[in-house]
Amino acid sequence: MTPMLRADLHVHSCHSKVSGTLPFLGSRDCYSPPADVYRVAKARGMDLVVLTDHDSIDGALELLDARPDATDVIVGEEVSCLLPDGGIPVHLGVYGMTESLHRELQPLRRSVFDVIARLREANVFFSLNHLLHFYRGQVPFGDYLRLLDEVPAIEVRNGTMLAAHNALVERLAERRRAAAAPMARLTMVAGSDAHTLRRVGLTWTSAPGRTREDFLLSLRQGLGRPGGRHGTSATVAGDAYGVIRRYLGALAGYGPRDLPPWRRAACLAFAGVTLPFQFMPLAIALTGKARERREVVRAAAHLEGSPAGNALERL
Repeated sequence: MTPMLRADLHVHSCHSKVSGTLPFLGSRDCYSPPADVYRVAKARGMDLVVLTDHDSIDGALELLDARPDATDVIVGEEVSCLLPDGGIPVHLGVYGMTESLHRELQPLRRSVFDVIARLREANVFFSLNHLLHFYRGQVPFGDYLRLLDEVPAIEVRNGTMLAAHNALVERLAERRRAAAAPMARLTMVAGSDAHTLRRVGLTWTSAPGRTREDFLLSLRQGLGRPGGRHGTSATVAGDAYGVIRRYLGALAGYGPRDLPPWRRAACLAFAGVTLPFQFMPLAIALTGKARERREVVRAAAHLEGSPAGNALERL
């Protein structure tokens, strides 16, 4: 009997360098060294270790440089793109990335369709991540769902997304799978989306195989199974406070020195002045999850009663 392998397919390291929150502070999105991500993932039962840094494969390459004979590391990347109609950010998790393909994708990222076309041409497996994370009704929901026709896989369990969000995405995937030919089934994958070490390996994808090549082939065949935790406001806030703590440590000299001395001093002063407002990450997380909940309710209503929902039933 073929064993089941596990991998957390959505993990960040310190090579996710650009934070989308208060970018003028020069904070990274994550401060976890790749070696520590590997250690924690293995300790939590992951058979394979994947790094999917934002628009970078440097973390995975660093890991392979340290472990040149490793057969349990998959070079991944979370590629940031735009849906041209509406300008909606779209994130694709790519698995089996190479340095040359990474470079080729950079000028294509203004259109998710151009990126997808190149990934298909390269025969690389990829997924559409956290479906509703950036959706705010910029285009009709039925039009937005056409993305599902363009990808071989969808992340149905993201460790930062609400259980209701993940359940809705899984429902969408199951409907599409039921209507598709066996060789065109949409694979369901999962990952923690961890930006600190505390959640690495707590959400994962299982698939049959004995090697990483077997595992990726099983994913291509639609055999992925999501497992592990969903997200809450506390999940997001915990990651935010963890990143802030490591950021302040870096400013104080205990971490990567991304900024010149004068700017580090200015950012430390800013942090001191804003110390009474350190409830803000929690407030932002609560607000964001309330918005996510509203989008899930709105999307579910579309699926049940709108023309878009009826069209989806026919997929």
